[in-house]
Amino acid sequence: MNLWFRLMLFALAAPFRAPLPAAEGVSRVCMRVWPLDLDLSMHMNNGRYLTLMDLGRLDYVVRTGLWRAIARNRWTPIASSVTIRYRRELKLFQRFAIETRIVSFAEASVIIEQVFVIVSGRNAGTVAARALFKGGIYSRREKGFIDNARLMREMGVSATSPPPSPEVEAFLKADAALKVASAQRDQEAAD
Repeated sequence: MNLWFRLMLFALAAPFRAPLPAAEGVSRVCMRVWPLDLDLSMHMNNGRYLTLMDLGRLDYVVRTGLWRAIARNRWTPIASSVTIRYRRELKLFQRFAIETRIVSFAEASVIIEQVFVIVSGRNAGTVAARALFKGGIYSRREKGFIDNARLMREMGVSATSPPPSPEVEAFLKADAALKVASAQRDQEAAD
């Protein structure tokens, strides 16, 4: 239920948030850990991080104006893979921010970094978790992912991808290896 509440708060606040530059903007969404976010260890549940990351990406899509192209063309944002590194727990009622930014893009995929930063208490400014997300924009009508060059044209933006950092390269390499291994396993199961 609290996720619907957070989504409603986001929808109410969205028109009042400043626009972001499409390729280099950083979205910062502040939240608090609520009781329904907790697991049995009384800190934020591992899965809740992934769910809340959706709100960070949604804020980014709305504030950069990408939502207009998505709505106009009836496209769908699709997640492909994610990796997350937990560094410090988030406890009940603790305030934190999710910082979302694009760190690399190529062809029809984009790599987004999302960082959970503690914003209150003695650990203010400390990174609680860092994630890399890979996804793209899918067209059901065209039955394929939309190329990033086309997305940029739709938004009236021209940008080039920053070179991938070593972390991004490692993430993409691991993702490609998992994709190959999964395809092999599926093929073996089919035989």
